[in-house]
Amino acid sequence: MVMNEIKKIIVIMFGAFLNAVALNVFLIPANVYASGFTGAAQLIATILENPGLTGLIVFILNIPVTILGWMKVGKLFTIYSFLSVLMLTLFLDIIPILPQTEDTLLYAVFGGVCSAVGVGLTLKFGASTGGMDIIAMVLSRMKDRPVGTYFFMLNSIIIATAGIYFDPEKALYTLVALYATTRVIDVIHTRHEKLTAMIVSSKSEELEAAIHAKLVRGITTVPARGAFSKQKKDMLIMVITRYELYDLEQTIREVDPHAFTNVVQTAGVYGFFRKE
Repeated sequence: MVMNEIKKIIVIMFGAFLNAVALNVFLIPANVYASGFTGAAQLIATILENPGLTGLIVFILNIPVTILGWMKVGKLFTIYSFLSVLMLTLFLDIIPILPQTEDTLLYAVFGGVCSAVGVGLTLKFGASTGGMDIIAMVLSRMKDRPVGTYFFMLNSIIIATAGIYFDPEKALYTLVALYATTRVIDVIHTRHEKLTAMIVSSKSEELEAAIHAKLVRGITTVPARGAFSKQKKDMLIMVITRYELYDLEQTIREVDPHAFTNVVQTAGVYGFFRKE
């Protein structure tokens, strides 16, 4: 468990480093904007005519969001998310803003991909990059709407502001960067907010206890039998959010490494589904 947490912290720090590289090496020199709070911080820093303030603005914007996440989302998740924000702020101050080319399209594509790898790895290991992730999760639980709706709203504001303060071409390049970011995150992690896990195991009782100790989710257990081995087992069926996938994977590995697990997209959930 200690090694898993250390590995998680290292990945979060590496993800923050990649985000900082995407900003200072690719996006900021070309006035192309990232998604979420990072893009909002870029806009504010550009309007203030001081791109070097981006890291500090990201940190300030995330302070109230961290408090909200602590109260509404989960303490451990919020701690890791704040660590990601803290490391991003630090790396943005360390890495110099260095123009690489005059081709804005290259800046947009490579900046979007680099940022997406950082965000995707962070999500894959059970944390987030803070900011809009946490706000979108809270609003989604309150209004029962997809998280993507709130991402789209904020990013639309970023794109529109980029077009107003600079020119429509910058807004279009920002759209290219956002598209590249979204597609790569989908590949590394998952674009689906809710997932259904079906776990076939001979240690169902131990798994139930371990999962309930880590996640606040209901489990339906049904009898199962191996068609070839004829061995009797149980199938645990549960619906989780994408942010809980990492914890579920780790729990299964610890209790029953031989369990067969199938995780599929969940288009909708009807009936009781705990939102906090």
